[in-house]
Amino acid sequence: MTEIIRADGRSVDQLRPIVIERGWSSQAEGSALISFGETRVLCTASFTNGVPRWLTGKGKGWITAEYAMLPRSTNERNDRESVKGRIGGRTHEISRLIGRALRSVVDTKALGENTIVIDCDVLQADGGTRTAAITGAYVALADAIEWARGRKFVGQKSRVLIDSVAAVSVGIIDGEPMLDLAYVEDVRAETDMNVVVTGRGLFVEVQGTAEGAPFDKRELDQLLELGVDGCAELRDLQAAALAPAAEG
Repeated sequence: MTEIIRADGRSVDQLRPIVIERGWSSQAEGSALISFGETRVLCTASFTNGVPRWLTGKGKGWITAEYAMLPRSTNERNDRESVKGRIGGRTHEISRLIGRALRSVVDTKALGENTIVIDCDVLQADGGTRTAAITGAYVALADAIEWARGRKFVGQKSRVLIDSVAAVSVGIIDGEPMLDLAYVEDVRAETDMNVVVTGRGLFVEVQGTAEGAPFDKRELDQLLELGVDGCAELRDLQAAALAPAAEG
């Protein structure tokens, strides 16, 4: 890997400092405050009995997510979308992405006809909010499932979580592939990509766009390798945050 030092002192294949504060909210069934450098996202998991009408009677549970940015999570204040009277397209897209990522590692039959809603609220944004949200949401989800198991809403031996999931951003800046872009890097990236990977190293989703010059297969392979390696580090941090909780 090329020895390039970035503005914050990291190498091109280095994550920002990651901190996961498990159980941040005393009210929620599961919660985690996650920091990717200066990006901070509060993830809470709420467990309820029952499922949406279209799933009733099918013996399956449901995992869904909602994403939002606080008005002053960025340099300038933005009105709440609830005040505007409509949810923006970006918010819908990220909410669906988080939900898909979490459902990819859940056995919905083992969950039973129960619903877990994950709320991901961006407290401070400095790039990579959706990837931080997915990574933190998994920790909150794991704790919510353990809470439900303790109250016998979920079978004691049911393996609800079949894997872990994490996400990270990658991109090409000045021709160099880099891992975990901060905002100052993201805004000038020639290619911007988000990679969602399970603990076993399987892809859930890859979102990549050439913002400037198109990228070739060699560069794509480099970006994916960075993303997989970054997610493996995040997987280990998630496991450390959840220890010594029982497996889902």
